[in-house]
Amino acid sequence: MGIGTVAVYSDPDAQAPHVQQADVAVQLPGSTSAQTYLRGELIIDAARAAGADAIHPGYGFLSENAEFAEAVIDAGLVWIGPPPAAITAMGSKVNAKELMAAAGVPVLGDLDPARVTAADLPLLIKASAGGGGRGMRIVRDLAELEENVAAAKREAESAFGDPTVFCEPYIERGHHIEVQVMADGHGAVWAVGERECSIQRRHQKVIEEAPAPLIEKLTADGKTGVREQLYDAARKAVAAIGYSGAGTVEFLADQSGRFYFLETNTRLQVEHPVTEETTGLDLVEWQLRVAMGEPLAGAQPRATGHAIEARLYAENPAADWAPQSGTVHRFRIGEHHSAASRIRVDTGIADGSEVSTYYDPMLAKVISWAPTRRRASAALAAALANATLHGPITNRDMLVNTLRSAQFRTGDTDTGFIEEVGLDALSTPLAGNDDVRLAVIAAALADAAANRAAAQVLATIPSGFRNVGPGYQVKKFTVGDEELAVRYRVGRSAAGSAAAPGGVVCLPDDDGVVVVASTPGRVALVRSGVRHEFTVSRYGATVFVDSPGQSVTLGVVPRYVDPSTIQRPGSLFAPMPGSVIRVAVGEGDRVVAGQPLLWLEAMKMEHTVAAPSDGVVTTLAVEEGRQLAVGDVLAVIESVDAADTDVSLSTPK
Repeated sequence: MGIGTVAVYSDPDAQAPHVQQADVAVQLPGSTSAQTYLRGELIIDAARAAGADAIHPGYGFLSENAEFAEAVIDAGLVWIGPPPAAITAMGSKVNAKELMAAAGVPVLGDLDPARVTAADLPLLIKASAGGGGRGMRIVRDLAELEENVAAAKREAESAFGDPTVFCEPYIERGHHIEVQVMADGHGAVWAVGERECSIQRRHQKVIEEAPAPLIEKLTADGKTGVREQLYDAARKAVAAIGYSGAGTVEFLADQSGRFYFLETNTRLQVEHPVTEETTGLDLVEWQLRVAMGEPLAGAQPRATGHAIEARLYAENPAADWAPQSGTVHRFRIGEHHSAASRIRVDTGIADGSEVSTYYDPMLAKVISWAPTRRRASAALAAALANATLHGPITNRDMLVNTLRSAQFRTGDTDTGFIEEVGLDALSTPLAGNDDVRLAVIAAALADAAANRAAAQVLATIPSGFRNVGPGYQVKKFTVGDEELAVRYRVGRSAAGSAAAPGGVVCLPDDDGVVVVASTPGRVALVRSGVRHEFTVSRYGATVFVDSPGQSVTLGVVPRYVDPSTIQRPGSLFAPMPGSVIRVAVGEGDRVVAGQPLLWLEAMKMEHTVAAPSDGVVTTLAVEEGRQLAVGDVLAVIESVDAADTDVSLSTPK
């Protein structure tokens, strides 16, 4: 559009791609959200210093902050968003529900936490000032209400600067349906298709798609009016608050198509690409055009085909969704555009990026489009399965398993999908045991080839070669908690072999596996007549072995163990990076399995660390406010008998 861009960035984001892509950038000194991206006055100062005339708030941090929008306008800058009054009207979910009920939009009733009874359960606690799953808690037991309300308030305060929460009835098997709206300053409103975002973890969306499978199914069953009723409710919602720009009206629907207003997001949504891919509309372009005063031109766009978005997170679903941090060594997801299908990747990282502990752990959004939903899901699953992701653990396998599950393929998904299918099943690695074994062999042979290539003398002689006959070499790797070993040796061959200079590789523990080629970065193996190609990449003590459709991450087992790395029995380690916000025990306290010991704040979410077993806290290694890395020792919990023994030994005779 010929518009220059200015980026703002915090200290951890100094090398982020958005900083490199902007025309100019302004630093916001500090690391946390509160120090940087939530400081509206700093952002306005940055705009003035750079000579900008408008501010686009994105879809996080201050994007729904009416005071910030007003300050932008008062500073003589253009606010690329709805009027501050509209943000205020929808900024409090409690007030928003009252407005929507008055406008004739169906709503769920609110519940006062102080007056909740067992008959009101289950219920959902929600942050009034924000979304994204922050400050949300499901309560099924009245005894847990007080603690969950307190935790939700802390999380809401940290994420949005407002601790206000409220309760509403919780629909166990609901469908999260939302309508994308675009309104100009001249009274025109488009309802630009609906999306379904029912697959969620911790009340945060994981997979979104357009059009909504529930609405498609109801339409096929003859309920042709449900879609238009949704659109009509969305139009009423934005008309009631004098809205302009891009926004989303969210609803909770049941299987029969009855729907209830949840909230209006007065901003661009994370999942907006699925609407763009099905309608051909560039929502960001239209945000800018509306801010320039242009009217919505032409007919309301119609949706064609099907689009699905998967949110790729640095997190470990198998470890209770623990967020991950660290260096992204290599990041490649193949994009393509054709008449048959499209793959689009929206990301804020690149090779060498650091995933910090300060912000949301989403790495990328991967979006597919195809004429049918089945083809779109197949294309997206393949793109994710073939991605090169060398860095922190991600939810990639969980996403692929979800997209390939029978339940997803039939569109029979709701907000209970993950619980119903089971996290264990969804988190199953794409590589099976036999594939993992081949990956370990490939890693061992690639490491041997790298050692020979780096040899200063006799580099062409096979590793372990002796005139009297070579012995077996052994390399060990870990896969999760399992240790696997590969024995190999290079035998003589009159004709030589491509597998190793001067000989062929013998694998005594892996009959039927033939080594075709091995270099430091590439290994080819044949098993049962089928050839398998692997690329091997090593970063310190971590090895990534990639092959078509799967990837295996290995840890290198050192030949000699450093005694200083051996931890005391009973040590409890930090499961994720973060800061300690609360400690509930002290040294000498007796604890039982499952008892909360402390709470961590990591990537804008609160996480509880519980005792793994009964025992005594003999060592407490943390205090409130301490910043932790993965694997830091939190405490030592010993059995009662062991703790008593230690005490008796330390008592003077």
